[in-house]
Amino acid sequence: MHQVRRPRGLGWPIKLAGDKGYSYDKIRDHLEGCGIEPVIPRKSNQTPPAGEKFDKKTYRKRSRIECSVGWLKESRRLGTRYEKLALNFVAFMKLAFMLKYLRILDPSDRA
Repeated sequence: MHQVRRPRGLGWPIKLAGDKGYSYDKIRDHLEGCGIEPVIPRKSNQTPPAGEKFDKKTYRKRSRIECSVGWLKESRRLGTRYEKLALNFVAFMKLAFMLKYLRILDPSDRA
């Protein structure tokens, strides 16, 4: 696995959720080696080890993040990452948030 550096001032997460595409023993072992509890559903052709319980409550919280990312990708410029500089990308991300909130706040825009 590649070395991943965490941002300064932040600790490792307690749990990490992922979809079935990340359901590999190598990934689970790496996360557990870092002290992170993997919250990844098993594929249909995988049998969980005895006693392993899937944390559905935590996994459901993952959908909030997925919806937020999908919501941001409605702005094509963000989804395709036209901006090369992070500064410009963040500026367009803030603009997308502002436009979305203005649409939510404007009752005449609802159809």
